[in-house]
Amino acid sequence: MDPLAIVQLVLRIALAVVFAVMGVLHFVPGVARGMRAMVPARLRPARAFLVAATGVCELAGAAGLLTPWPLLQFVTGIALVVFLIAVFPANAVAAADPARFGRTAAPYVPRMLAQLALVALVVAAVAPLTGAALL
Repeated sequence: MDPLAIVQLVLRIALAVVFAVMGVLHFVPGVARGMRAMVPARLRPARAFLVAATGVCELAGAAGLLTPWPLLQFVTGIALVVFLIAVFPANAVAAADPARFGRTAAPYVPRMLAQLALVALVVAAVAPLTGAALL
């Protein structure tokens, strides 16, 4: 295994841990309550479903990153990038109301930059190596 492949493997494992922990937190009552409050107003009627569904997505993403199949890792990476973009509005809601959300309410620009960094890490973790086949 070449050094770049090892870096990708370590990165996929680290990201899988992050997504698994965050996915599980969606089902912890106190944490889930805070997440439901972060759902943008127009989506609030479905907020309990959305929090549970995003938790499942994060758990599935963690599992997909750990599979031994490059094509599934790649598809998982694409899905996680779309997921990270889709959930960003909830982070913006929290950023707009730091008095209500406390530590969860990271300021908008740093949170956006952190989200972009996470997207970049996911892409780096699943990008096909030169000459490597996805199938």
